[in-house]
Amino acid sequence: MYIVIVGAGKVGYFLAKRLASGKHTVSIIDKDRVICEEIAKQIEALVINGDGCDPHILEEAGLARADVIAAVTGEDEDNLIICQLAKEKFNTGRTVGRVNNPDNEHAFFELGIDVPIDSTKIIAKIIEEEVSFSDFVNLMSFKRGKLAIVRVDLPKDSPIIHKQVHEIQLPQDSVLVSIVRGEEVIVPKGNTMLKPGDDIIALTLVGNEPQLLNLLVGKL
Repeated sequence: MYIVIVGAGKVGYFLAKRLASGKHTVSIIDKDRVICEEIAKQIEALVINGDGCDPHILEEAGLARADVIAAVTGEDEDNLIICQLAKEKFNTGRTVGRVNNPDNEHAFFELGIDVPIDSTKIIAKIIEEEVSFSDFVNLMSFKRGKLAIVRVDLPKDSPIIHKQVHEIQLPQDSVLVSIVRGEEVIVPKGNTMLKPGDDIIALTLVGNEPQLLNLLVGKL
């Protein structure tokens, strides 16, 4: 894929480094010339010194042919503007926006950002759920808040232990995405049997989490 990243702070830098090493083509935009010069020495990518809110800079970065744009600056207003420009002017297929202030997440959804990433909320969720109820964590919501990715650790007394996936009646509009078993990542098939300690990643409608939890863990 061709990916444009706006914001070359720690998040943008490590994101670009990982994607570039994964054989993706990456372009990076940042306002700080010194940071751009340093990144250009370390990552095989097109690095542009400029304001990502400027359509001309986005055009220079090749946004018109990009599959994804990730706006990960430290300013929510900039990330919103960048993603909206990408959608409306360049018809970018997928927009990912970093949410620095959790209070702004709703605005990101309402303005059509495909994947708002609120790292504060994700970390807080993990901390809160691990403290109060360790077997269920809502990792992320997207598609304007309608879908959620959740993680469920199956306890030994789960009602679905030793059952095959085709035997499980999931809540409506829910699907098992993957099973992490030790060091192994399993793509669930109909005959996949679930075992104690399996780490289940599932996709469900927001609001279906309690039903999913009851099914997989056996308690509300």
